[in-house]
Amino acid sequence: MVKDNQIKIKQPPVLFDKTQELIGTIESIVGGPLITYWNNPRGEICHNDVIAFYELIEKIGKQSKLFLFIKSRGGHGQASLRIMNMLRQYTNEIIALVPIECASAATMLVLGANEIHMGPMAFLSAVDTSLEHDLSPIDRDNDRVSVSLDELKRVLKLWKQEASERDKNPFESLYNYIHPLVIGAVDRADSLSIMICKELLSYHIDDPEKVEAIAQTLNSKYPSHSYPIMINEAKKVGLNVKPLTKELNTLLLELNELYSEMGQKATTDFDEIRAHSNEIINILEAKGLQIYYQQDKDWFYRMEERRWITMNDNSGWRKIEKDKGQIKKSVFYIS
Repeated sequence: MVKDNQIKIKQPPVLFDKTQELIGTIESIVGGPLITYWNNPRGEICHNDVIAFYELIEKIGKQSKLFLFIKSRGGHGQASLRIMNMLRQYTNEIIALVPIECASAATMLVLGANEIHMGPMAFLSAVDTSLEHDLSPIDRDNDRVSVSLDELKRVLKLWKQEASERDKNPFESLYNYIHPLVIGAVDRADSLSIMICKELLSYHIDDPEKVEAIAQTLNSKYPSHSYPIMINEAKKVGLNVKPLTKELNTLLLELNELYSEMGQKATTDFDEIRAHSNEIINILEAKGLQIYYQQDKDWFYRMEERRWITMNDNSGWRKIEKDKGQIKKSVFYIS
């Protein structure tokens, strides 16, 4: 029988040299500094990213124009607002480069850019509010699920259309599945989402009526939170979007491929109920500096609760920088 300490723990690759070479090539084409921001499917935009962005932008310094490559499925809208607010203190013009997925809170982030350059596979999304609350319903794996305000509104609308006279009040039944405090929190978050969109758009749009129209459209027009808004639809919404050049789109997709290789799952299974995961979740990079968050922990499946719990968690932020031709690796501490 092989003991745990004899099993080699899998590690994700760190491709700093290759990504740096591509970033240099892209910067020579666009004619300005580039910041890259990449989330793997289990990553998200979060408040800790603000500190990582600050480290990058401090290294770059103030610029007349800044280019931002982003690939993300979303996260926290308030973190998007903080990131854009900070970047705006270092530059007056931001160009967002979107070759592929840029959804939810990532869409919010690029609303603050003067221009959004989209490739053939690129899409934005609706930003209607969904919320995971401490009192949210539990799924089959005993995890809390997100509750969407749009879904709640549609349930209530259907209920009013289909309910009998003696069953006109839907909340008595709805409260059996969704706690009233969750419904209140989601409704409040919806107002916050619209406010964040308007604040981000106001960085470069002076017309308050146009700002209001775009924010309302992105928050309430689309029937699905994941509805893909491609370049033509984005123009109809009122966003300043342009197509990526073929050369630039190809280079950005190559960069995405390298980040995808870094962000692959590196899971080491000890047996049916014990495993170790090493996975790079979020990556931020500029010329000479890469910062990433690595998940590094043991997992144990607790059968009586039907869920995985973590132990020996050494997850955290890592930093790689090139200084005077020397590559230095260190832990990046974010409290």
